Amino acid sequence: MEQRERDGDKDVLTPTGSGSGRALVIEPWIKNPSTRRGGGRAAGDTRTPEARLEEAMGLARAIDLDVVQGGIVMLHAVRPPTYVGKGKVDEIAGLTKSLEASVVIMDCAISPVQQRNLEKAWGAKVIDRTGLILEIFGRRARTREGALQVEHAHLTYQKGRLVRSWTHLERQRGGFGFLGGPGETQIEADRRMLEERIARIEVDLDKVKRTRKLHRDSRKRTPYPIVALVGYTNAGKSTLFNRMTTASVLSADMLFATLDPTMRAVDLPHGNRIILSDTVGFISDLPTTLVAAFRATLEEVIEADVILHVRDLSHEDTSAQSHDVEKVLSELGIAPEDRRIVEVWNKIDRLDANGRERILNLVERAPAERRPVAVSAITGEGVERLIGAVETRLAEKRQTIELSLDPSDGAGLSWLYRHAEVLSKDMDEHGKLAVTVRADPDQAARVRAKFTV
Repeated sequence: MEQRERDGDKDVLTPTGSGSGRALVIEPWIKNPSTRRGGGRAAGDTRTPEARLEEAMGLARAIDLDVVQGGIVMLHAVRPPTYVGKGKVDEIAGLTKSLEASVVIMDCAISPVQQRNLEKAWGAKVIDRTGLILEIFGRRARTREGALQVEHAHLTYQKGRLVRSWTHLERQRGGFGFLGGPGETQIEADRRMLEERIARIEVDLDKVKRTRKLHRDSRKRTPYPIVALVGYTNAGKSTLFNRMTTASVLSADMLFATLDPTMRAVDLPHGNRIILSDTVGFISDLPTTLVAAFRATLEEVIEADVILHVRDLSHEDTSAQSHDVEKVLSELGIAPEDRRIVEVWNKIDRLDANGRERILNLVERAPAERRPVAVSAITGEGVERLIGAVETRLAEKRQTIELSLDPSDGAGLSWLYRHAEVLSKDMDEHGKLAVTVRADPDQAARVRAKFTV
């Protein structure tokens, strides 16, 4: 097994010593793409196994695991009983014992049978990539909605794995996970009980969806467009959100530092007000159960007027990360060529002089209608250009309407200021108040109906 040492300076949120256990991270890599089935990487994957391993180790550290070692296991094909071959199973068993690792993370999707066989062989808890991501989401969820969404995804995932040993319904500490902890009690539960719990969560989630729809309908009655931040996890979305809103949302150099969506009002230079939304980061091989569970949250993205796709240009896999984000957006019905999308090339402060010049040249050569914006959320460089790009994109879909009001109609003028962007107002030669407003199509229809234009 090719080994890789951990970087102790990255992906740390809590002090040393607060971890959940010692972990060994395994990156199975199948040499022949045609045999990548049963959880193997898809053909055409542009990432290197080293980059995959580094990301998996970052995910493990995101839940405070002490990653004692990571390694790449090269395979010719997936072995149905244990995923990896018997020789590798024995080698990793010895490694697990010598390193005193209590958790082994397989950065792939493994079946319940494979998980059980590996746990018996290694004498340690085995977690696959889906389980690891679910564990992170369970720890990061802070709102009731987020907790419900994560628990639903987690129980759905565990239905075929932990029928009589799952530990979600009665715990002495928060979160939903596999790792256990002091004081935790296990509940004897069968599949029927688990499915009943899932059904109750789905009822609660339906209520959440209705509440969110009411909130969105309420926002539609205001002139404030929605601008949503999306991107790969750790691309700098929350840092950019804080820069644009002067808020204090948690941002850290780690994967999935924030989970629950946050919204803030932002006043743009030309007087417009927008609602900026920070959403959960995406990641490759995002569990389908999580995409489904978080659809209510991601509907904020679906209905956004402008979508800012934040990319980490300093990351070696930025193109592959961009492809993963586009894949999730496509699952939400948002095509990569959607005119609402503005690419934000973040972290240019991390580039050297040559890399920086190359990126700026690419920006200048891009077509105006699809031109990305290079920024540094840390230093603030380029943020003004980004705000200008948002204003330009919002103006494209807005309609301009000329109105003639009675000068005494103060209530009508006040309504226009609340529901549209007033560009100008002057007295005309007939003693009427000539008002020019600009509004989104829905609001424009309301303006025309109210003032019978």
